[in-house]
Amino acid sequence: MVVHETLLSRLKDKTLVVEAAKVGGKWVRDVSDGARFDVFNPATGVVLASLPALSATDARCAVADAKHAQKAWAKRTGRDRSAVLKCWHQLWIENLDDLALILTCEQGKPLAEARGEVLYGASYLEWFAEEAKRIYGDIIPGHAENLRILVMKQPVGVVGAITPWNFPNAMIARKVAPALAVGCAMVAKPAAETPLSMLALAVLADRAGLPDGLFSVITARSGADFGKEMTSNPDVAKITFTGSTEVGRILMRQGADQIKKLGLELGGNAPFIVFDDADIDAAVDGAMAAKYRNAGQTCVCANRIYVQSVVYETFVEKFSARVASLRVGNGLESGVEIGPLINAGSVAKVREHIADAIDRGGKVIVGSEPSELGPLFVNPTVIRDATSDMKLSREETFGPLAPIFRFETVDEVIALANDTEFGLSGYFYARDMARIFKVAEALEVGMVGVNTGLISTEVAPFGGVKQSGLGREGSRYGADDYLEIKYVCLGGQAA
Repeated sequence: MVVHETLLSRLKDKTLVVEAAKVGGKWVRDVSDGARFDVFNPATGVVLASLPALSATDARCAVADAKHAQKAWAKRTGRDRSAVLKCWHQLWIENLDDLALILTCEQGKPLAEARGEVLYGASYLEWFAEEAKRIYGDIIPGHAENLRILVMKQPVGVVGAITPWNFPNAMIARKVAPALAVGCAMVAKPAAETPLSMLALAVLADRAGLPDGLFSVITARSGADFGKEMTSNPDVAKITFTGSTEVGRILMRQGADQIKKLGLELGGNAPFIVFDDADIDAAVDGAMAAKYRNAGQTCVCANRIYVQSVVYETFVEKFSARVASLRVGNGLESGVEIGPLINAGSVAKVREHIADAIDRGGKVIVGSEPSELGPLFVNPTVIRDATSDMKLSREETFGPLAPIFRFETVDEVIALANDTEFGLSGYFYARDMARIFKVAEALEVGMVGVNTGLISTEVAPFGGVKQSGLGREGSRYGADDYLEIKYVCLGGQAA
């Protein structure tokens, strides 16, 4: 047991931190070759815990258990499944403080943000617990007098899930809640940087009475072997993945031979547009929320800020002043608004984008200087006079860097906003209703925020177009990705 004392001492329930994987109905603390990996606090560099590094063979065992458990789970009524999920949701809420503390320690985001993420994740559990009772089919008028047509919706079966490190609680919630609600089982792999949050949820799932085998958590250093097992195992009916577009492409290629059902929530390059008729103060508020939440490490964060020339200087001045006031530090400290980045690679990419922007004529208004807090801290940065030839225009930065571009016309900014392979989210601020409808319809994204910088909610379908993914999570549409439609033609009916 190497769980760091600082973490344990602050937990109300110390049993929520486990140094084991969940395989079927068993907690696995060691593997035959003794392989393990450490989980670090990115703010301090201290080791939080040591976990067994499971193999593809372990994942295969979990799938076998899941296949057996899923059959019985699917036969239970929607009301029965709903009751278990509601109990899990209640435990989630009761342990809010501990879950948030675990999340901040392994991921780095401020504690207030971590609490918000836990509540956001819990909202999916509550939503789909209610939806479990509402998986409806259809009766379609027959094409002949003696025929009747029924449409049934049935669970796909076993689901393999891979989740990222930036939202270790919410990302698994968005997947496991609908899967279990409709009668599926799930074998999940958390990111190696942030596995403790998912393991804590698995502990609570046991307490809620979730049957053994329905939710396995496979801990491993790398997701490559797990991904290969999920894409090649014939007992895995669907794979759901949140992460980079590059890895999404790999999973699609690997799953092609079996025509594997996929749900992909991939990278983004969100435009944030401020028109000349916008409420500038509200736009600044929205940009702060859309850009700097989780230190810019979100797939829906504003990556490119476009401001119309008439209001450009005003926006830059007000926005830069707000950014300069952000407090950077350890997420456990009171008042901290920006925590560390997750690893050295993330820091290097932000530095690369800043240097490239400066080389191409961008001017730093706030930030860019190295932080004195530690190697994974990056001061929030604003660059004005950004141009489309900069790397930050084409690539997802995933850090606290805000480039501000200037534009003249509506048609110009629509073309700029859509000039990317990504299409996850977009934001804009305007008052004119004709303009609002034109831009909302023209943006090539799956989600649009109009006069708001926060769009994520369990009641709406979350997902992208183009190379930002396939499928939707959340809302009543979110259950569809875990269901198959079966058409039944009933003959022999009285004419």
